[in-house]
Amino acid sequence: MNRQEINELVKKMNVDTATGVVDARVQQVVVRLLSDLFQAIEDLDLSSTEIWKGLEYFTDAGKANELGLLAAGLGLEHYLDLRADEADAKAGISGGTPRTIEGPLYVAGAPESVGFARMDDGSESDKVDTLFIEGQVTDTAGNLIEGAKVEVWHANSLGNYSFFDKSQSDFNLRRTILSDANGQYVAQTTMPVGYGCPPEGTTQFVLDKLGRHGNRPSHVHYFVSAPGYRKLTTQFNIEGDQYLWDDFAFATRDGLVAVAEDVTDEAEISRRGVGKPFKHITFNVQLVKEQAAAPSTEVERRRASA
Repeated sequence: MNRQEINELVKKMNVDTATGVVDARVQQVVVRLLSDLFQAIEDLDLSSTEIWKGLEYFTDAGKANELGLLAAGLGLEHYLDLRADEADAKAGISGGTPRTIEGPLYVAGAPESVGFARMDDGSESDKVDTLFIEGQVTDTAGNLIEGAKVEVWHANSLGNYSFFDKSQSDFNLRRTILSDANGQYVAQTTMPVGYGCPPEGTTQFVLDKLGRHGNRPSHVHYFVSAPGYRKLTTQFNIEGDQYLWDDFAFATRDGLVAVAEDVTDEAEISRRGVGKPFKHITFNVQLVKEQAAAPSTEVERRRASA
């Protein structure tokens, strides 16, 4: 079939057959995607077996809850970020901390505090370095923002996230910190490590077919929001990781690379109350003021809630 014949067929099957109320947007999307899919089947001469194996794959990926991971691994989530950057530029919005992917592992409802939070439950204190992350939340003019909601989450020393890893305590390595009167937030936690896709999982299956690895560098995720400002979804990746600029999820961006410095000064160790040398990362956040008719930075998607 040629494209005209395909378009007519799709219309006949999915438009002309309508007998009830039509959601025009859903109809528009379905018709376009089906037409593109049918054209791809023609162009690539896909066999019926290949098509059904593809459908079986998505069934398996859904059962494994890996479709969010697949979206990151194939670059869909990064593409959405680039598209959002373009929309901001067209609206005259610039500056601020760069956005990058959310990933599939956020959990709503983390414990909330003002200024400071200890994120770890102490179970890995003797296995991995203590890490202090701190920074200030400001606007693009450098004005401090008090009461900004800084949501932070990251993996443990095995590359696993609480809630999804049932061996961890509730909300381990997940906290919400409201910036203090100086716009500051401080998180005491443990050094995260990078991780790979489940080796026998559906995402790694596709990456293997593409000759790609499924590894991420060590990183820490953020949502940052405040009244009158555009919500920021971002993360920093940590300098020195072998996958820093080879992140399978394409999340590393200029301005989002953090340096973990070694702190051995006894006075500073004593002030922090940790009793041993630790790592320190500074990650300041700049929020952009909300503008009328600007593209929304809120993304509605299904997220876990403990």
